This record gives sequence, C-alpha cells and structure tokens, in this order.
Amino acid sequence: MHVSKTSLPGVLLIEPRVFADARGFFLETWHHERYREFGLPFKFVQDNLSYSSHATLRGLHFQYPHAQGKLVYVVQGTVVDVAVDIRVGSPTFGRWYGVELSGENKRQLYVPEGCAHGFCVTSEHAIVVYKCTDVYTPAAEGGVLWSDPDLAINWPVHTPTLSDKDRRYPPLGEIPTDRLPHYNEEEA
Repeated sequence: MHVSKTSLPGVLLIEPRVFADARGFFLETWHHERYREFGLPFKFVQDNLSYSSHATLRGLHFQYPHAQGKLVYVVQGTVVDVAVDIRVGSPTFGRWYGVELSGENKRQLYVPEGCAHGFCVTSEHAIVVYKCTDVYTPAAEGGVLWSDPDLAINWPVHTPTLSDKDRRYPPLGEIPTDRLPHYNEEEA
C-alpha cells in the first residue's frame, strides 16, 4: 500500500496493493491496523454506496457538528473526487484537492473531518463507496456551492446533473464561521 500526503492537511491519497492474476484481482479496501499506521481513524461507523450516471455531481457536502471523515473509492466507473478545506483557521482554508478515482486505478481518497467533499462522474455511470467516521445527522448537514467562483474548482463538466439541495448551497464565503469546523493542527 502506498499513501501520499496531498496539498491539504489530513487529505491522503491511498493506492492499495492489488493482487491480480488470470482470475481477476483482490485488494483490501480497509484494514484498521495498516491504515491506522498512516493516521486514518480507527473507527468508521457507517458505509455508503451511491450509483450515479454520467455528469452527475454530488457535493460539496459536510456536517458540522458531527463532522465526518470519509474514505472514498470507486467500485465501477470513474469520478473526479474533490476535498475542500473549510476548517476555519487552517493554512489551506478555501483550497481544494481533486483526483481521479476509478474502478480501474483502485485509488482511495481519505477526506478528513472538517473538509467538504464532492465528486463528479466522468464515465457512463459510477458506483462510489465511502466509509464515514460519524453517522449521517440531518440537523448537522451543510454544503458549499459546487461552482463557488472563489474556490474555482476545475470540474470536468460545466453543466452537471445536480440535486436541488446541491444547487442551492451558498458559496463558502457566505457561510457564517460558527457553522464551519475549526482547524486543529494536532488532528491534521
């Protein structure tokens, strides 16, 4: 397994070891002892799976309080996966990191608590799986406008398919800081 730090504190790109032969392949998508060595949380409490069609964009989502760290990977298809640092006081506040995740490259992205997360499907469809460090809490749900001009995310589509909720989220600069998580250097 190869783990790389990214330009955002706590966001990690993980390339699991893949064992392939004539039958197909095998890989571990999670092993708490191995992943903990790289600083990932010991405890995930909820697994999610989404199926989305081409040009669907889901995000940018976060929870506060009840922040969720997410370990994201794609079982089938291809997405551009994005983490945005929305932690007040972070040296990279308002910056984003994006990477292609696919069923073929088998990469994983760890998005720590305090970052917003979203993805856009670039294949015909995609099946995305992610483990969360806290359960979904509707009262803590928040989001950042996917097309926030101050973030200037380089999404692969210009007119994505969005939920009504994702279309209505405000830009990051319009979210009161008491509704955003705060940066803790020891946790990053």
